[in-house]
Amino acid sequence: MEEYGYVVNVDGVVVQNDEYLFIERGPEEDHASGSLAFPGGKIEQPPGGNDPIEKTAIRELDEEVGIEIGDVEYVLSTTFEADDGTQCINIVTLCEHVNGEAYPRASDEVAAIHWFSYKEVKERDDIPSYIERFVDIVENFRKSD
Repeated sequence: MEEYGYVVNVDGVVVQNDEYLFIERGPEEDHASGSLAFPGGKIEQPPGGNDPIEKTAIRELDEEVGIEIGDVEYVLSTTFEADDGTQCINIVTLCEHVNGEAYPRASDEVAAIHWFSYKEVKERDDIPSYIERFVDIVENFRKSD
């Protein structure tokens, strides 16, 4: 039996005025540089801590785009292999925007920010198919609340 160890990544999806917050990943990023994605990053909490998913979403949205979020809701999880071969679990969360205007706060990680409506996401050809799938699932999740 093969053994797997995963790095756990958390994506924070923010929707404001029916537009989704996207980052354009910086050119120096190890994984998917230059692509459009949701803000997020690895869980960096020592064992025994509480709420690692929520705390990671809060930290990453503050660090990457300078916004404060409130409620964090689990939406879905997937696995993927990073460009360097690292096995990852990706947890997609829907995050309530509380305060601040998004900007590329971590300029080494975030080259630009963009707000796209659901329709615009579906019309663009530069959004990775897995991100488009996440948007479809989040859109359904939002409508079921």
